[in-house]
Amino acid sequence: MSKKNSMPDFEAALAELERLVEKMESGDQSLEDALQSFQRGIELTRTCQQALKNAEQRVEKLVKSNGRLVTETLDVNE
Repeated sequence: MSKKNSMPDFEAALAELERLVEKMESGDQSLEDALQSFQRGIELTRTCQQALKNAEQRVEKLVKSNGRLVTETLDVNE
């Protein structure tokens, strides 16, 4: 299985990251397990950051004004 195929989508990565944080905060892990959880958490964080960056780039491509690309702030309250 390639690394690209083994990486979860944004929602799955975020859910797994939340579970890891809860597990680490419980303090019930050995040092080795905590280090492995931390390493996986870093990988998941990078996955989420990349997914958000990709989504931002897609939004920027969709927002056009007078035939040219412009970046606009997305108002999440709209």
